[in-house]
Amino acid sequence: MSDRLRGYALFASISLLLLVVAPLALPAFRLDELAKYLCFAIAALGIGLAWGQGGMLTLGQGVFFGLGGYAMAMYLKLHDAGGDLPDFMVWSGVEHLPALWKPFGNVGIALAAVVAVSVAIAVVLGVLVFRQRVRGAYFAILTQALAAAFVILLVGQQGLTGGTNGLTNFYDVFGRDPEAEGTQRTLYFVTAIVLGVLYLGARQLVKSRFGRLLVAVRDGEDRVRFLGYNPATVKTVTFAISAAMAGLAGALFVPVVGIISPSLLGVVPSLELVVAVAVGGRYALAGAVLGAVVMNYAKTSFSEQWAGGWLYLEGALFILVMTLAPKGAVGLYEQARDALARRRGVPAPAPTAPQEVAA
Repeated sequence: MSDRLRGYALFASISLLLLVVAPLALPAFRLDELAKYLCFAIAALGIGLAWGQGGMLTLGQGVFFGLGGYAMAMYLKLHDAGGDLPDFMVWSGVEHLPALWKPFGNVGIALAAVVAVSVAIAVVLGVLVFRQRVRGAYFAILTQALAAAFVILLVGQQGLTGGTNGLTNFYDVFGRDPEAEGTQRTLYFVTAIVLGVLYLGARQLVKSRFGRLLVAVRDGEDRVRFLGYNPATVKTVTFAISAAMAGLAGALFVPVVGIISPSLLGVVPSLELVVAVAVGGRYALAGAVLGAVVMNYAKTSFSEQWAGGWLYLEGALFILVMTLAPKGAVGLYEQARDALARRRGVPAPAPTAPQEVAA
């Protein structure tokens, strides 16, 4: 079986598992948890595209996750208020609806803002940063600082954003009760389908001419510039796509979990997404998705038993993976597959991470 057919067969198997087996086998509570993990997987897919394929280590993906989440939450709060002020504004002493909130009373504008705001900020940041040839650790620190500043901004605007509590208590999600089992099951299917569509789109992008150029920029940016291409444009477009995925993930997270708050968007959650991508395998899009689901499941399971030490375990795991298995779980699988193929005398398939392009 060719690699292409094997990939389609694996995608079909996982789709069957998510769309048929999981809803039938898991109780409602566990299915809700899986939906939450899939939201994180969408954000991780964007990191896999930006970092694994483009070499842009983004430590502030929580910013775009939060922008999408707050855009969705603002619409839901206004819909619940029915023309009045949202409850948290009343408690905060706000007398008039802020101008920033007014457009989000329209569902079309709110849904468009989920992607448009994230993309706009990513494009502005990309143009300012990549044209100055900022990359590597400097870019990572810049995005991390952006996430920290974003959290401070949200916490400091109690009457506008809900402060440390964030936005919660949604009573109506597009005409349905968010606590109803049927609503949660529908949200799970929507999240799984969105993840599948975005994965296929990202996979097609990686295999396209643009994807090959993106990998070339990752492996030899100066060579690509010498050949007449503009690496800043390639990186900015990819960074914007990654931000759009994170925005969609945040928008889905809000009705699935029922809350969006600064604690979900800061430096630590962004770092956890990067760790998940590294553990799964940053050079493979499937590895990013797998890592996000597995790591978040492990976080839920282990933190219940070892709440104070989970972050240390997570940090140690990241260090071990980056030093001993840079390609993550997918890389280990490929090594085992290639070793088995050599024992059988079968030529090994092409590696997941494309080799550095020649000038």
